[in-house]
Amino acid sequence: MPILPPAPSRTELVDHLVRTRIAGEVATPRENNLDHYRKLANGDRHYWLGLELGDRWTDEQDVLAVMAERCGVIDDTRHRMGQDTIDPELTVDALERAAARLRKAAAGRERVLFATGHPGGLLDVHRATAEALRARGCDIVVVPDGLQADEGVVFQFADVAMLERGATLWHTHSPAPMTAVLDGLERAGQALPDLVMADHGWAGCAGQRGLDAIGFADCNDPALFLGEAEGTLQATIPLDDHVLSPRYYDPLTAYLLDAAGLLG
Repeated sequence: MPILPPAPSRTELVDHLVRTRIAGEVATPRENNLDHYRKLANGDRHYWLGLELGDRWTDEQDVLAVMAERCGVIDDTRHRMGQDTIDPELTVDALERAAARLRKAAAGRERVLFATGHPGGLLDVHRATAEALRARGCDIVVVPDGLQADEGVVFQFADVAMLERGATLWHTHSPAPMTAVLDGLERAGQALPDLVMADHGWAGCAGQRGLDAIGFADCNDPALFLGEAEGTLQATIPLDDHVLSPRYYDPLTAYLLDAAGLLG
């Protein structure tokens, strides 16, 4: 397992999240958030992240209300430009919901799939969690070879599925790579995962296919928060998903694994 720091207390983690801008006053501007909420409400499927939202979220203000409640963005509809926020207390609450589901996976020695559309930020979070679950007897899904999606190849490194294009791990919001993985498992006669831990369209697609899914999401990616509100995802963890250093996520990972009984 990657070397992690000791698990912080809740207060210590909240302070760390704010100091590193994983939460608190994050880098994503208000204008970008509202633009994405509007596009989701207008039916742009790029922002649905693999979920089927139908006509249930056609009002931008309804989307904003959910994001204020579950992510902690500023709930004032008159706030149109400048800084926006993620509530670090909501981040930790979501980590604890995710930890409860991971504890269940460990107890049942479940089959778990990990994937990321943000390899530059979240790869080690997923990798450490996969290794901790394997140590408790879980079956970590091996992705079939030769899967293609979005002009790339689905590539698995350190137990985590990602999209590769031109020898580069790709930042993607698309659900197509997860569709390729799940369809590939079915073609190969392999069992689908009991649990998926992912982000972006990887998580949305898994939840939409009826699988238990935990997702990480930034404040400009509202779909996964709507998915949890509707019960399609088990937990959506609000955070800036690509801060200055991937090491900044290590205390968060340690807290998650400790809360799940998987650390040490």
